[in-house]
Amino acid sequence: MLIHPQFDPIAISVGPLAVHWYGLMYLLGFLAFWLLGRRRADDPWRGITRDDVENLLFWGVFGVVLGGRLGYCLFYQPDYYLLHPLDVIKMWQGGMSAHGGLIGVLIVMGIYGRVRGMGFWRVADFVAPLVPIGLFFGRIGNFINGELWGRPAAADLPWAMVFPQAQDGGIPRHSSQLYAAGLEGLALFLLLWLYSRKPRPLARTGALFAIGYSVARFACEFFREPDAFLGLQALGLSRGQWLTLPLLICGIAVWVWAGRKSNKAS
Repeated sequence: MLIHPQFDPIAISVGPLAVHWYGLMYLLGFLAFWLLGRRRADDPWRGITRDDVENLLFWGVFGVVLGGRLGYCLFYQPDYYLLHPLDVIKMWQGGMSAHGGLIGVLIVMGIYGRVRGMGFWRVADFVAPLVPIGLFFGRIGNFINGELWGRPAAADLPWAMVFPQAQDGGIPRHSSQLYAAGLEGLALFLLLWLYSRKPRPLARTGALFAIGYSVARFACEFFREPDAFLGLQALGLSRGQWLTLPLLICGIAVWVWAGRKSNKAS
C-alpha cells in the first residue's frame, strides 16, 4: 500500500510570484500541442500550416480555460454559481471541467475553420490527436494536487494509495488520476497519432477521438470517487459518465456518416 507524497502545490516560487504545479501542467500541455502540431503541419496533405497551429493554440487556450471553468460551474454546481455569480471568476479556488474545456475547443475550431475556409472537420481531424497529451498533463496535475482521488481499493492491491486529504484519509484507494492519465492521455494519444499518420476519410479522426475519449473516461469513472456534493446518480453512474454518453453517441454517428460519405465520394 502506498501513501500519496503530499506534494507542495507550488512548483516554483520567486518572491511573491508562485507557479503552481497545476498551472505548469497546463503549460506543458500547450507546449506539447505546439511541438507536435508543427510536426503534423509539415505534411502538406493535412491542409494546416505552422501558422495555423500557432493561431489555434492561441485561441485554444481561451477555449480550454473559459470552457473548462464555465463547464464546471454549469455541469457540476449550477445552483451555487447562480447564487454566487462572481465566484465564477475565482478560478484559483479550483473547479475545471474536461467536458467544458472540450466544448470550448470545439467552438474555437468551428470559428477558426469557418474564418479560414477550412471547414470544421479538417481542423478537428488535425487537432484531435494533440488533445490527449493535454489531458495527460492535466490528470498528472490532479495527482500532484492530491485531488479527484479514486474509490476505495482492496488493501492488498499493490498500487492502492492512501490520500490523507480525503475525509476518510486512512482508506487505500485507486489512483484514478493516473488511470485517466494512462487511458485518456497516453493510450488515446497513441491510438489517434498512429491512426492519423496517413490520410483518412474526413471527420473520421475527430470521431475516433470522441469515441476513444468517451470509452476511456467512462471506464475511469468507475474507479474515481464521485464528488461529495453529487454522489452517484441514475443507474449508479457518475455525473462525468452521464456527460460522456452524448459525446460517445455523437462520435459513433459521425464515424458512420464519414464512412458513408467517403464511400459515395469514391
